Amino acid sequence: MPVASQDLIQLRPEGLYCPAGDFHIDPWRPVPRAVITHGHGDHARPGMGAYHTTRIGLPILEWRLGEQIYVSHEYGVPFRMGDATVSLHPAGHVLGSAQVRVEVEGEVWVASGDYKRQHDPTCDPFEVVRCDTFITEATFGLPIYRWPDTPEVARDIVAWRDHCAERGEAAILYCYALGKAQRVLAELAAHTDTPVLLHGAVATGVEVYRRAGIAMVETIPVVETDRSADYAGQLVLAPPSAAGSPWIRRFRRAQQGFASGWMRLRGNRRRRNYDRGFVVSDHADWPDLMRTVRETGASRVIATHGNTDAIIRALCEDGIAAEAFRTDFGGEE
Repeated sequence: MPVASQDLIQLRPEGLYCPAGDFHIDPWRPVPRAVITHGHGDHARPGMGAYHTTRIGLPILEWRLGEQIYVSHEYGVPFRMGDATVSLHPAGHVLGSAQVRVEVEGEVWVASGDYKRQHDPTCDPFEVVRCDTFITEATFGLPIYRWPDTPEVARDIVAWRDHCAERGEAAILYCYALGKAQRVLAELAAHTDTPVLLHGAVATGVEVYRRAGIAMVETIPVVETDRSADYAGQLVLAPPSAAGSPWIRRFRRAQQGFASGWMRLRGNRRRRNYDRGFVVSDHADWPDLMRTVRETGASRVIATHGNTDAIIRALCEDGIAAEAFRTDFGGEE
């Protein structure tokens, strides 16, 4: 569906663009001014002239992007960009993640970025922001996606580790290095005091979170362990890219699991050849997507990346004008 030229936020080749403020939100091509919702690679890319982000999320951008021009903002504190008043509000996705509120002459749009509504001890909870138009992610925008309580999943992970110990195996859990790994470690702290071993790519992000004051179970980088160890009974967190790599060969006997919302469908676990799948997602599930749209009071909704067709159809049936932006944002991996 074509987007009217007077819209506060428009889809351009570089990304989501606000003409009144002359800035882009999470652009995928280099632009002079970028407002960044969070540090994942599909939302925070190199090459921008200046990066506007949350104060608490700034260390993550520095870790992911290195030395750049950064402008940090507190949650909820408005700032001007051109003729637009902008503010950043908690999205509950990862540490420092934000929704972007844009107001021009009394009209309010909110770009959600990635978000979730479940409790997460590693980041500020999602804040409902009232608006006229809501740009929402739809990564898991199908009714089948409904998340279990994460503390229960953490107990299942500990039980899996103990089962592997009885078999003389390591328990290798693949999860995203920013956000997912830290959330799992924080949830595990209530159920075990045994240190968790970390792949180097995960260890770096965990240290960033620890410096921000996030409490997690004790961890040890794998590089600091004895290469001759058999690792039986150890829980090891690694990024998905480590599967099948030379690094993984040090674990002579191991089971492999994956923590992701995609594990809600057993077929995904079988196709990826994992021994166990644990349903942990940093995105909103179907009930929370629908609930969030209604709570914003938006009369118009624009869905981005993911399963946009189902949510558009459901919202239109509820009398809410809904459409899609076809963006370059990725899903949960």
